[in-house]
Amino acid sequence: MSDRDDIGQLRERKLAELTTLGLRVAPNRFGPIRHGDEIRDEFDALDGERVSVAGRLMRVRLMGKAAFAHIQDLSGQLQLYFKRDDLGEAKYEYFKLLDLGDIIGAEGTVFRTRTGEVSVHVDDVVLLSKAFAPLPEKFHGLSDVETRYRQRYLDLIANEESRRIVVVRSAIVRSLRRFLDGRGFIEVETPVMQPLYGGGVAKPFVTHYAALDMDVYLRIATELYLKRLIVGGLERVYEIGKDFRNEGFSRKNSPEFTMCELYEAYADYGDIMDLMERMVACIAQDVLSTQVVRYGDYEIDLAPPWRRLTIRDALVQYADLDMAEYRSAESMRAAAVARGVEVNDDATRGEVVERLVSGLVESNLIEPTFLMDYPIDFPGSLLAKRKQGDLELTERFEAYAAGMELGNAFTELNDPDDQRRRMEEAATKADGGHQAVDHDFLLALEHGMPPTGGLGFGVDRLVMLLTNAHQVRETILFPLLRRRGAADAQS
Repeated sequence: MSDRDDIGQLRERKLAELTTLGLRVAPNRFGPIRHGDEIRDEFDALDGERVSVAGRLMRVRLMGKAAFAHIQDLSGQLQLYFKRDDLGEAKYEYFKLLDLGDIIGAEGTVFRTRTGEVSVHVDDVVLLSKAFAPLPEKFHGLSDVETRYRQRYLDLIANEESRRIVVVRSAIVRSLRRFLDGRGFIEVETPVMQPLYGGGVAKPFVTHYAALDMDVYLRIATELYLKRLIVGGLERVYEIGKDFRNEGFSRKNSPEFTMCELYEAYADYGDIMDLMERMVACIAQDVLSTQVVRYGDYEIDLAPPWRRLTIRDALVQYADLDMAEYRSAESMRAAAVARGVEVNDDATRGEVVERLVSGLVESNLIEPTFLMDYPIDFPGSLLAKRKQGDLELTERFEAYAAGMELGNAFTELNDPDDQRRRMEEAATKADGGHQAVDHDFLLALEHGMPPTGGLGFGVDRLVMLLTNAHQVRETILFPLLRRRGAADAQS
């Protein structure tokens, strides 16, 4: 006795009945097939030609001795026309025993209906895979977030936009690789499990490596390993891969995310600005055939040059605050509070500037903007080189568009003494957000690292921008979710 529910058992019986007709069922392969978009695009050449198509049965409209149906493949939906006199009695009954959700193959001739819809007049049909579980109620336009993310396959079946994001994301990554490969960068792979995490300010995931009886960390960044390669003479390197930060979800953040980090010897942050604006514009043109994208209510022109704006000028423009007039942490905290920005009582001057930027500046950076020249104690500036001519600042920028940070970049700190002092100072802080002193990385710097520009940017966020997605989880196929029932069990 099957343990399927009533609908599943009904579908089992229909499958058993279908097999009694003596026709093919569930062959191991079918094709080669044509997709619906190919047939529509090449209709003039295919009109009257016989083709094979396959997909999931989405709609059926029976009209006695004939029927229209729609199947869905990767490109969308395609209409099929079935006529009993052409199929024969057995094949037509076979077709009528199919259920919505079944995956079928069909062969027939291409034609255009009187209403103008490109279709296939079917003369042979075969069940390729039985759907024993039905599509959910109110399936078309499935919008329940829990179902969409937990059963992503249903989301992909139901929502054309979700399928589009997957396809565009793949194209973005391919275009990114072409761009960097074409400029002499070498793609490399660095460890995901690290004995000492670093390259960012974040709480890591910790796991235990049994064979060595030691705790290791899932990487929060690839920076320190990639810079070792620069020391080793690989002058242009990049890596696209997963990073992990043991922090909460937000509209723009996921604990597991995809980053691209790149490093170029003999370059500084100005060179990396030039590189990034050309790269993003090139990817948009390559994938979308335009450099002007819509994000929410905005049309954003990604064509270079992007605006370059110092932190100081940004605070003057958007917060009516000149940070040069507030030299101490206390005065900066008072200025922030006066502008409605909450800060901790012990926040450093740089930490207050970060709160001001996130609270009053970021949302105004709609057009592509490089926000640059960060204070030395601004969080995340640990590995950035001091600015020539003003040692209280670093040669660092963050790239923004649509009010969203896309990437973070430095002229990389290559002075081992300055790097050691900063790491040791950071390691004494008790907030748990800084790495320990990485002596192996410092030893690499002792061997000499050329002046270098580096960039890390979120692939997921770039996909958000280029697909008009407003939640990062829309761009991640299988985002981490709370275990089913976990919330109930904890209450």
